[in-house]
Amino acid sequence: MYAYDMQNHATSISADPLLLTSCPGMTLMRRRKDKDVYDLGDMLLMVSTDRLSAAGRSLGQGVKGKGKIVNQLSAYWFRKLRHIFPNHFVSANTGCFPESIGNNAEILDGRSMLVWKTTPLPIRCVVRGYLAGAGWREYQERGEICGTRLPTGLVESQRLPSPIFSPTVKGRPEGVNENIDFGSLQLLLGKSLADQLRETSLRLYFTAWKRARERGVLIADTKFEFGLHDGKLMLIDECLTPDTSRFWGLDSYRYGGPVPSMDKQLLIDYLDTLDIPDNIPHLPDEMLCKIGEKYNEAYKRIVGKRAYLKMEVSCT
Repeated sequence: MYAYDMQNHATSISADPLLLTSCPGMTLMRRRKDKDVYDLGDMLLMVSTDRLSAAGRSLGQGVKGKGKIVNQLSAYWFRKLRHIFPNHFVSANTGCFPESIGNNAEILDGRSMLVWKTTPLPIRCVVRGYLAGAGWREYQERGEICGTRLPTGLVESQRLPSPIFSPTVKGRPEGVNENIDFGSLQLLLGKSLADQLRETSLRLYFTAWKRARERGVLIADTKFEFGLHDGKLMLIDECLTPDTSRFWGLDSYRYGGPVPSMDKQLLIDYLDTLDIPDNIPHLPDEMLCKIGEKYNEAYKRIVGKRAYLKMEVSCT
């Protein structure tokens, strides 16, 4: 595994992040906002680049080592949660990859995983354990989150009486997801599948929340994606990373206002201050450095300092 020491090498952090991959002899299936996906027949090779994304699109810049942290943290959670529900993860060890990767092992090492090919559902399954972000805004406006009524008088960042399942529909214009209530989800997918998605998402969240809390991290909210493999439901894509979750330090948690996070929220907040969604400017190196520090901190706390210290630091 590899990571980049953002704090000690701030001057070169944005020098050469991996923004695109080119793997001769392999079929590129698609480039997503921050991943390149290669088709290996009944499996896929998902490569986490260092690209940054926000507002449903790639920003054209990256943070060196970000992809490796996202990939390794996702692999960590897939392994830890596979007893709760099946997932598409096969291996993150390039030594176990098919021979077809050829001479691409060096670029793939640490930032790629082999997964089963599935048919993704058009839904993102968001679970909110605390009142923050879009959930906080919706509560202020309506007193509810995705159709779930909440008690009056709750404040920002307060832990909810129980986690809320709030699905969104993918593929809307400009990459914006549409929030829907559970009744609409049942109409879209059928009652049985909708019930399974809600139950599974809540079980995955609570199991991960307990484990992360033991490491001093609160998972305020996260999103899961699911797909069908031979007709069976599987957890897919990535799992509980700084790109898909809101991580708070238990030691700094105070409700009644915003809580500092260890994830992409810093980038989102920065872009919100610019108020120019259609013309995102070149991000300064200082911002890229701070984002990298957040990702490193999340990995170090959740996986553990011993594993973090074993990560090879690349300074070139």
